[in-house]
Amino acid sequence: MAVLSAVVTAVLVLPQPASAAAQLVQNGDFTTSTSPWAAIGQTSVTAESGRMRVGVTAVVANPWDAMVATPTTAALTPGRSYTLSFDAYSTLAYQARTTVQYTATPSSNQSLSTDVALTTGSKRYSIPFVAAATTTGTAAEVTFQLGGSGATPVVRFDNVSLMETQTTRPTALYVSSESNPARWAANNPGTTANAINANIANKPIFEWFGGWFGDLTLAVDHYVGKAQAADRLAMLVAYNIPNRDACAGHSGGGAGDAAGYHAWITEFAKAIGSRHALVVLEPDAVASAGCLVKIGKDPEEQYRILADATQVLRAQAPNAWVYLDGGNATWLKAPDLAPLLVKSGIANTRGFALNVSNYITTADSEAYAVAVNSNLSGTVGAKKYVIDTSRNGNGPYVDSTPEDNWCNPPRRKLGTAPTRPASGAEFLLWVKVPGDSDGPCGIGGTTPAGTFSPDLALALINGNP
Repeated sequence: MAVLSAVVTAVLVLPQPASAAAQLVQNGDFTTSTSPWAAIGQTSVTAESGRMRVGVTAVVANPWDAMVATPTTAALTPGRSYTLSFDAYSTLAYQARTTVQYTATPSSNQSLSTDVALTTGSKRYSIPFVAAATTTGTAAEVTFQLGGSGATPVVRFDNVSLMETQTTRPTALYVSSESNPARWAANNPGTTANAINANIANKPIFEWFGGWFGDLTLAVDHYVGKAQAADRLAMLVAYNIPNRDACAGHSGGGAGDAAGYHAWITEFAKAIGSRHALVVLEPDAVASAGCLVKIGKDPEEQYRILADATQVLRAQAPNAWVYLDGGNATWLKAPDLAPLLVKSGIANTRGFALNVSNYITTADSEAYAVAVNSNLSGTVGAKKYVIDTSRNGNGPYVDSTPEDNWCNPPRRKLGTAPTRPASGAEFLLWVKVPGDSDGPCGIGGTTPAGTFSPDLALALINGNP
C-alpha cells in the first residue's frame, strides 16, 4: 500500500506529542492550497472554492490505490482518545475509507481504519478513536482512501480536523460566539446589543439540538469542536423526543417514533464521541409524560425511550456528563418523580436537571433536589444535580391564572450566572437561552418558541416590564 511516508521521508521531522485540544491537521480548510496534503496513486489534488478536490484518475481495485494523505502536526500518544472530523461529498455515492496511521507501520498498525459512506450531498463525519500501541514511532498521518468504487469519482473535502481529547476534564464552561443572543447582537450593533453582550452573550449558555438540523453530526461536531479547541466544556441540550412538549404544545414536534429517536440520539451521541461535555437530556420529558394520555399515547413508552437514550449516551459519549431532566419543584412531588427517573434510566447518567426554562428560585430547587435524592436513595442512590438559573432572579410569577405563568411572564430577571458551587448543585447553569421565547404568549407576543427576542432579553436584564 502506498503511503505518504514514502513521499515526505526526506523532510519529515518527528514531532513532539500534542498538547490538549491541539489541532493536528495543518491545513483542513484549503482556503488557498492543499499543501501539505499529497496525492498518492491514482489521484489528482487541487484546491477548489475553499475545498480539496480529489479526482480518482483511473479505475482501481483497492481503496489505497487512490488516496490523499497529510502528516499530523504532532505525534500521537498511544492510549489517548482523538476525534477525526471532516466534511465530504462525491460525484458518486460509495464506500471510501479513512485512516489515521503511524507512518512507520502504515498498513499493519492503524489507530483508525473505517469505511465512510460518501454521498452526493455534503455531509459531516465525526469519528472518535484511540491511538494504538506501537514500538516503532508515533509520527502519524491522516489518509482518505478513495479507490475501489469501480469508477473514477471526484470527492471534495473541507473542514478536516484531528484533535486529542483532553486528558484532564476542562473546568471552565464554553462561551459560544454563535449563541442566539451573540448572533443577534453581532447583527444589530447599538445600545441594545451592548446590553445583551454585557449581560447575556458573554456567559456560557447551552446549545439546543433537535430535528431542525439537517446535518446533526455537523451541528454537534462544530459546536463541541469549538469548545474543545478552547479547552472549555461544551453544553448541549438533547430535545427531540417524540410527542415533545405534550403538556403545553408551544414546542411540539420531535422524532416520529421510538426507532427514529433511537437513530437521532445515536447520531447525537456519536458526534460528541469521546470529548468532554455536559448534556441535559430532554427537558420536561419525564415530568410531562403523563400528558401523553391526552393524545392517546402511553407514558411508559416515553420512559422506555429515555432509558434507551441514557444507554446510548453512556456507550457512545462516555465523557459526557448527562443530566436527565426532572422538571421543576412545583410540577411533581419528589416521591412521585423519583421512580419515574429510575424508569427513565437515571442510573446510566450523572444525575438530573431541574428548573429548565422555569423560574423557581434556586433555594426552592435545592430543597426539591434534596427531596428527590432522598427518594432515590433506596434504588439507584443519590445523584448529582444541576439547576437552571437563567431566568429565576425574581422567582416565579404569581397571578390569578397560574396555568400560564411559565410562558414569558413579566417582571422576571436573570438569575445567578453559570458557576460550580462549593456545595449543593453540581452546577448552576443557563440551560434556557435568556431571550429565547417560550412561545407566542405573555410578554413575548407572537414570538415563536425558541426564537430570540431582544425585548425579552432586555426584560430579563432589567427585571421589567
